Amino acid sequence: MLTEIVQTAAESDFPLDNFHITDADLPEFRDMPFEDIEELDLDHPGASDPEYRERRDYIASLAKRFRETGEITDVDYNEQEQAIWRHVATRLEELHQKHASPFYLRAKSDLGISIERIPQLSEMNRRLKELTNFRLAPIEGLVDTRAFLSWLSWRTMLSTQYIRHHSRPEYTPEPDIVHEAIGHIPMFTNPNFADFSQFIGHGARIATDAQIEELGRLYWFTVEFGLVEHEGDIKAYGAGLLSSYGELEHAFSDKVERRPFDLEEVINHEYTYSDMQPVLYVIPSYAELKEVTRKYIESIAANN
Repeated sequence: MLTEIVQTAAESDFPLDNFHITDADLPEFRDMPFEDIEELDLDHPGASDPEYRERRDYIASLAKRFRETGEITDVDYNEQEQAIWRHVATRLEELHQKHASPFYLRAKSDLGISIERIPQLSEMNRRLKELTNFRLAPIEGLVDTRAFLSWLSWRTMLSTQYIRHHSRPEYTPEPDIVHEAIGHIPMFTNPNFADFSQFIGHGARIATDAQIEELGRLYWFTVEFGLVEHEGDIKAYGAGLLSSYGELEHAFSDKVERRPFDLEEVINHEYTYSDMQPVLYVIPSYAELKEVTRKYIESIAANN
């Protein structure tokens, strides 16, 4: 499912509410450039570990097999990998009960995501398609922002399958199965959040380079680091928060300014991905986030 999608507005004539994507609607699955761990701006704990590199490369190679067959290959995770998962998931579980969105907690349970074992993309993919018609597609690593976001237009999230290095289970400079399965995937079971994500994908297909930067900031402050109101309280729904105990604790500390969500402010808010976030935005609901984003993408379509 992986190809660089850079189209003009004329080539991207689609209705904004085309939520009923079928497998036949999907573009051809092709290779796309991705960043090797030695190319990342941040140090990777496993970059100089040849055994880890070999294992990571093998798991990443399953993404190429997917593009040849269209079928997700399950990973036979070894005991060290399962132990990393159990360590991180167990520590996160307590924080989730305190700070995570109630919807997220239910969704994680509905998808069968537990502290006991690493979930397979294939099983989560089947359940997502049943619930919100969203899909998962394996990818080798970090890809270009436009390419990644564009696949959301087809209700498809590109997802890694390998896991972080054992020396620093609390940290990863790139997406891994902990970030994907604990952070991102449960939220796609929410119909409003799934539709909102598809709107971002629509926008990425027609956006100028400057607008792609804006969409990247919107994605960052919602999908990655979003907070939501719940019964007079504030809860986390962003994947960057939910998959990192350091970020989650920081988000609810007095070191963070939590502001009401304002689209114009968010899309113009610069951020540094290597630092803890000093400002986070709180949405009133997933339904409102969806509608605000719909109008924003409509304005991009009207002006491009």
